[in-house]
Amino acid sequence: MNAPGQFNYLPGPPPFPIAMPAPPSYASAIRYPSVPMQAPAASYPAVPMHSAPMAMAYYPGAPMRALPPPPPPPFRVPVHAVWADNIDAVRRHMGYFAAHAVCLAVKVHYPGVIHHQDDGVAALTTPEKRCAVVKANVDALKPLQLGLAICTDDGRLAAWEFNLSDFDPAVDAHAAHSLLHLQSRGLDVHEHRQRGIPMEELGKLLRFSGLRSNRPGVSWITHTGAYPIAYLMKVLDGGKQKLRGDMAGFLDAVRRSLGEEVYDVATMAADRPDMPVGLEYIAGRLGLAPPLATNLLAGAGSVLALQAFIKLRSQVFRGDMTRYRGVLQGLHTI
Repeated sequence: MNAPGQFNYLPGPPPFPIAMPAPPSYASAIRYPSVPMQAPAASYPAVPMHSAPMAMAYYPGAPMRALPPPPPPPFRVPVHAVWADNIDAVRRHMGYFAAHAVCLAVKVHYPGVIHHQDDGVAALTTPEKRCAVVKANVDALKPLQLGLAICTDDGRLAAWEFNLSDFDPAVDAHAAHSLLHLQSRGLDVHEHRQRGIPMEELGKLLRFSGLRSNRPGVSWITHTGAYPIAYLMKVLDGGKQKLRGDMAGFLDAVRRSLGEEVYDVATMAADRPDMPVGLEYIAGRLGLAPPLATNLLAGAGSVLALQAFIKLRSQVFRGDMTRYRGVLQGLHTI
């Protein structure tokens, strides 16, 4: 019998059908970063990838010849919404994905930014001051959603959107314009309050599943990474502890929890003059298929960050990621 909070899993294929097998190019990109990935098709039908039959053409007086098959439809990753009433289904199987993960991407939605530097942007030129602003906001605010996308060692992709219940707009600090923006994209704060998951419970799930580990060969991915990584650290601790206020202490805590392989898609894209700003625009430039999600919120964002990282690493940077390891937008500059 499992001890409280521990998870066992059976070896072999995923125990439930939420992890869709990725195209062969994804597995190649994970194991052999120098191998380029196949570009997706221009259309976006919501169907799984499959091999198209060979078409035949016949012209009178000429021998029959085979036409090339049409390109396969793009691979779309389903995002699974997780609430308090269905979290047990995820809890039972998260150990499998933690044990087999090679890339994990996180996206967090939170109610804005309420602390700023009083003496202007020039004061944010030092990492210590930028870190202090991030800490002040993350300590004061409660996250709303955590998106998590995982690619396993056999090239399978799975994604979840964990909806949290701790935030109460009537009493908790927030930036009104940021909350309105998230609501316009489909986030329902009242449903979160009624059906959501307490942050402490989500933290236990992530810790005891084995996701909080710094084992070699596992990469953590984000976009505009200072805030998502800081909120991830807060969730992992169940919201009970304040973040370290100094830059060295914060980065040391990240390394102990996530390892050395932490990457920021925004930092990577900013180093390319042909790449736009914004995760959805980066995904569009790379030709990524949109995730299968009801709303483009944290879950969909984690999928796009994961796929963008895989494609940038394999096609643009040819596997050489040394320059971007541990460099988070909002804290560092290259």
